[in-house]
Amino acid sequence: MPFLDIKSQPEISVFEGVTIRTVHGEKLMLSYVHLQPHSIVAEHSHPHEQMGMVIEGTFELTIEGESRTLNKGDTYLIPSNCIHSAKAFDDPAIALDIFSPPREDYIN
Repeated sequence: MPFLDIKSQPEISVFEGVTIRTVHGEKLMLSYVHLQPHSIVAEHSHPHEQMGMVIEGTFELTIEGESRTLNKGDTYLIPSNCIHSAKAFDDPAIALDIFSPPREDYIN
């Protein structure tokens, strides 16, 4: 199936005020992430490599203790098993995350 409609995928709440919609192939996954104002993605890690881009808004991303404020168009790379977290500011934000391999916990 070469064309996927991310808007038709179920919205999944992953943290309070943070929802995702995902599509995936055999070796990678796209996750469209919505952060509501002042929402927090708690510190966590996973074996999947993660790369992303800010689509709208601004949020703070912390990777292995280093924090940056990211704006529309900024990109990031989170290596496997690195502790990371995020927090939104006064306005909503949207990011597109890419995982390899696909996150099994987001598929089921």
